[in-house]
Amino acid sequence: MTFTTRPEIVGRFGVAASTHWIASAVAMGILERGGNAFDAGVAAGFTLQIVEPHLNGPAGDVPIMLHHAASGKTVVICGQGPAPQGATIEHFEALNLDLIPGTGLLAPCIPGAFDAWMLLLRDYGTMPLRTVLEAAIGYAHAGIPVLERIHATIATVEQLFVEEWPSSAAVFLPDGKTPAIGSFLRNPVLAALYERIVVEAEAVSGREQQIERARKLWSEGFVAETVDRFCRGEPMMDVSGRRHRGVLTGEDMAGWSATLEDPIGYDYGEYRVFKPGVWTQGLAALQQFALLSGFDLRGSDVTSAEFIHLQVEAAKLAFADREKFYGDPRYADVPVEQLLSKAYNDERRKLIVDESSNELRPGDIEGFGGSIRQGKAQAATVGAGEPTTGRLGDVRGDTCHFDIIDRHGNMVCATPSGGWLQSSPAIPGLGFALGTRAQMFSLDRSHPNALVPGKRPRTTLTPTMALRDGLPYMAWGTPGGDQQDQWNVQFLLRHIHAGMNLQQAIDAPAWHSEHFPSSFWPRAGHPGRLVVESRLPASTVTELERRGHEVIVGGPWSEGRLSAATIRDGILRAAANPRGMQGYALGR
Repeated sequence: MTFTTRPEIVGRFGVAASTHWIASAVAMGILERGGNAFDAGVAAGFTLQIVEPHLNGPAGDVPIMLHHAASGKTVVICGQGPAPQGATIEHFEALNLDLIPGTGLLAPCIPGAFDAWMLLLRDYGTMPLRTVLEAAIGYAHAGIPVLERIHATIATVEQLFVEEWPSSAAVFLPDGKTPAIGSFLRNPVLAALYERIVVEAEAVSGREQQIERARKLWSEGFVAETVDRFCRGEPMMDVSGRRHRGVLTGEDMAGWSATLEDPIGYDYGEYRVFKPGVWTQGLAALQQFALLSGFDLRGSDVTSAEFIHLQVEAAKLAFADREKFYGDPRYADVPVEQLLSKAYNDERRKLIVDESSNELRPGDIEGFGGSIRQGKAQAATVGAGEPTTGRLGDVRGDTCHFDIIDRHGNMVCATPSGGWLQSSPAIPGLGFALGTRAQMFSLDRSHPNALVPGKRPRTTLTPTMALRDGLPYMAWGTPGGDQQDQWNVQFLLRHIHAGMNLQQAIDAPAWHSEHFPSSFWPRAGHPGRLVVESRLPASTVTELERRGHEVIVGGPWSEGRLSAATIRDGILRAAANPRGMQGYALGR
C-alpha cells in the first residue's frame, strides 16, 4: 500500500481543491449556497488574489478551462491580455534593452484576469456579482494570515519598496516593515475598489447587466483611468537597473476583452488530454504524451531511473519545440498538427536513448519556427521572473491553481498568476500591481513569439483537463512556470501507469529539468540539469548520474503544488499538495 500525507477526498455533492485552504473553503461555500462550479471558481479566483498576493493579483493573467455539463462542451477562456500598443520592439531598442525587464512598468500586458472571471460568471455562472466577491472583499478588509511564504517574499523586496516603490510599501509594509509570520495583512484599498465596483454595478438591473457594468468600470472607467495615470507618471526602477515609465494605457484596456476558445487535445490511450492553445506552453505537455506513447509504461516504477529518464528526455524535446515554434496563433502559424502527428513523433522518439542529451534539439518543420536565444544566468534580482518553487526548496513563492467539480458534472480549473506584489509598483488608489508577462516575448522580429502590439505572449500558465473513455473525467494543474507541464505530465503518468489515486500521484517524489531556456528574465537555461526531490531512492539518483544527467538533489518536498479533481460514475474525488503546507482539497 502507498501511504499519503492526507486522504483523497470522495463525495457526490461537490469538490474543490486549490493552492490555499481559504480559497477551497470559499469555493465549497458557494456550492453549499446553491452555486455551480463556475460561480465557485470565480469566488475562488478573487479570493486567491487576496490570500496569495505574492502569487497573483487583480491585474494578472489567467487561462481558465471548463467543461459545461449541459452542453457537453470543453472550453478555454483566455484571460491573457496582449501587449499594449506602445510595446514595440523599436521602443525597447531605443531604450537599449535586448530583453524585456522582468519587473517594473515596461513588462505589463493588458490586465486579463478580471475580465476573464467576469466572462466566466456571465456566461456560465448563476450567482450575482456581489455574492461571488463577498469573500474577497471580506478578507481584504479583515486581513489574511501571513504565512511563511508571504513573509519571505515581502522580505526580499522590502528594501526595494522603501527606496524605490513607496506605493508598494504603503500596502505591503504595515508599520514600515515586513509583516510577521502569524500576523494578519489587510488591503483596505483593494477591498474598497471591489466594493465600489459592486455598488456601481448594482445601479443597473439584472445579473448579466451588472456583470457587464463591472467589466466597463474596469476597462473603461475609473480603474483604467487610474492605471493610465500611473503608467504615464514617474518612471520606476526595474531589473535593468534603470527607471522607466510604462506604456500601458487606458485605451489599451478599453480595446480588449477576454475570449472563448476551443482547446487543443491529444489522445493518450483511453484519455483525451486538453490544453489551452499555443499562446500557452500547454502543447508541450501533449507533445510529451505523443513521444511517450511509443514506450510501454504499464506498471512502471515511477521512482525508477528508467521512468524518470524517459519523461525528462521527452520533456527536453517538447520544450525545445516550444522555444522554436510556439506563439500567439493569431499572429504566428504554429504547426500543431505536425507537432502531434505520429510520423513526427516516431522520428523524434529515436532521439531518446539511454544517455542524457545536453543539447537543445528542436525539430525541423519546413516553413515554421524561429531561432532560439538562451540568456546567461545572472545574479538573483529581487522580484524578477515568475515566483516559482526554489531549485533547492528555498522559498520564492509560486503561482496559484484550483480545480472544482459540482454535483451536475460541471468542471472548472484555472491557473491565475501575474500581478504579484513583487512584480511592479502597487498603484495608489487601487491597491494592486500590474503584471510582467510581456517579459516572455522575444525581441527577434522573425520569431513566432516576437513582440507585436496586440499579441499575446507565450505564457507558461497551463491548466489541464481530460476525458476518459470519451466522458469528462479530470481537471488538474500546478503553479511553477516552466515546470508546470513537467509536473502535470508526471502526475497523469503516475495515475495511469502506476495506478495511483489522486493524492498518491501528487505526493509521490517529483523532479524537473532546467535544460531549456527559461521563459522569464534573464531567459537562462542549464543544459542537462535535473532537479529531484531527496525522497527518490539513492540508487535512482546514482543511475541518473551514470546516464549523464547533472542531478541536483533538492528538499524532500520541494517540487510543485499540484491539485486535481475527477468525476466518474457520479463519484467525485479531489486531492491537493502538501508541499508549502497551505493547499487543501475539500468536498462531500
